[in-house]
Amino acid sequence: MFSNTIRRRKVTATCTAAAISATLLTACSSDADDSAVPDKLDDDAKVEISFMEAMASGEQKEALEKLTEDFEKEHPNVTVDLQAQPDYGTLRTKIAAQTSAGDTPTIAQMYPDWATEYKESDLLVNLDEKAQESDEYKDFRKGVQDSLKLDDDVYMYPFNKSVMVVYRNQEKVKDAPKTWDDFAEQAKKGSDGDVVALSIDPGSSDGPAGASSVFDVLAESFGDPVFAEDGTPQFDKPGVVKALKYLVDLKKNDALALGTNYPGQTALGNEKGLFDVSTVASLPFTQKAVGDKFELGVSPLPSGPEGVSNSLAGTNIAIFKDADDNEKAAAWEYMEYLASPKAQAYWAKETGYLPVSEKAEKEEPFASYAKENEWVTEAAKQLDSASSLPPQKWVTPASGPLATAIKDAVDNGADPEEALKKAQEDALKLQKENQ
Repeated sequence: MFSNTIRRRKVTATCTAAAISATLLTACSSDADDSAVPDKLDDDAKVEISFMEAMASGEQKEALEKLTEDFEKEHPNVTVDLQAQPDYGTLRTKIAAQTSAGDTPTIAQMYPDWATEYKESDLLVNLDEKAQESDEYKDFRKGVQDSLKLDDDVYMYPFNKSVMVVYRNQEKVKDAPKTWDDFAEQAKKGSDGDVVALSIDPGSSDGPAGASSVFDVLAESFGDPVFAEDGTPQFDKPGVVKALKYLVDLKKNDALALGTNYPGQTALGNEKGLFDVSTVASLPFTQKAVGDKFELGVSPLPSGPEGVSNSLAGTNIAIFKDADDNEKAAAWEYMEYLASPKAQAYWAKETGYLPVSEKAEKEEPFASYAKENEWVTEAAKQLDSASSLPPQKWVTPASGPLATAIKDAVDNGADPEEALKKAQEDALKLQKENQ
């Protein structure tokens, strides 16, 4: 059960996108003066809005298309053009390209640090007044509410949210690890010449990948988040050093491997790994990878000396200022619909993401799904305390040196303290360049 205290954290979300140039964004700022969302959509107007998103395959694609069709049936004068991109990196690059060309979408999925750049370039609609008037907003989980704000105002609305869990081969690891020490013991015991307990992708010098979030929660559970609340890198803090030493120890015992492109999920599915540490949104993909080869176990993240830490993953949706009044009004109604209890209950059940409010958890089909999977309800509660990366534009590029430090220490034998000291110096330079 998710019974341990969850500590609040400000860390990187899983994302491999390269940083966008602030100069590029500033050069294409909107000239729109009125950023407010109108009180009401003109029912006589035929409106088309574009939604640039990354739900391009599988259950995510099908569920979003179904919800969009249902919305259009309820709003026959509104058409939503889903502009799916294959991944978040492509999504961010595509938004930047269209912004540069003066052709922004009406709305788009985005992480808070992306939104910071768009806000600084005066491209986003301030949604605070509309959110404060919404009864649904008040019911969002606390961590979800916090993730929607820039400088204390709401600029985004929630869409796909998740936290991290441990997937395991339950036939080989019967009991879920309760602490990171338990995890290490099980990983070392279960690894042999053919099985490496855990495989992770730390990313590259260009930015973080899935293991960045694994490392972040590990570091904070050992005492120090890798980024301070204001976004300042603190890679040389004791908790961060302990986290890297922990990974190095796993590697020395043949219980850890570094890879790319969801290596933990692949290894677990091929019975070459015992664990995968990933978000709840990975569940449908992990189930497909595992098939009927063994019983899949799902459990909360283990606790460290300072308790349990977790990361709020997933994106929000924002409106670009270039939209006209009817497009803004239609976009707001669509965003409210996607965040509604009815839509979130369907979305969560179909995709593995978590409902953003307690009301949604009580709606069908999620309510029945949660009865069969008790860990889902416990995971949803963590949305109250988990948080996403600090919304600062240097956080993603500053994660590149950290990825390099992890690789150097784990695979190349570098001293963890020295590797992190260098990463800290490089990250502070990137922070200064991007401020």
